[in-house]
Formats: sequence, C-alpha cells, structure tokens
Amino acid sequence: MTKKAKELQIHDKDTGSSEVQIAQLTGKIENLSKHIKQFKKDKHSSVGLLRAVNRRKKLLDYLKKNKIDSYKEVLTKLNLRK
Repeated sequence: MTKKAKELQIHDKDTGSSEVQIAQLTGKIENLSKHIKQFKKDKHSSVGLLRAVNRRKKLLDYLKKNKIDSYKEVLTKLNLRK
C-alpha cells in the first residue's frame, strides 16, 4: 500500500474504501503514464491505463455524490483537479 493510501485510510486495516482505491489507482496511473511515454507502441498498457482512469473517475463521482467532505480531502491529498 502506498504512503498516500495509508493517509486516506479510515481505520488501520482499511484496504477497500473508495478513498484507498482512488489512491492506489492514482499510483497505478502515474506508473503506466511513465511507461507509455517510454514505450509508445505498447497498446496493451494504454488500454490498462484507460481502464484505471475510468475506474478512478467512477469512484470520484461516487464520493462526490455521497461523501463530499471525503471527496475534497482526496482531491487535495492526491493533487487531483476536478
């Protein structure tokens, strides 16, 4: 689990909350973005990147609709713009 995900945990053993999932997807997106910049023809990884971005967007929409305070905290801690 990444450092950012640990900051967003609700309790010690939290691994599945929306906040933690968004943090983990953000790390995956950053890694895949670096990889795709280096290997432009790697279409399989670019599909994985699109899936991760779409999943993170859905989770962010869920937080925005149901837990607005948590949504704002996630955006500030992960430096995401919305």
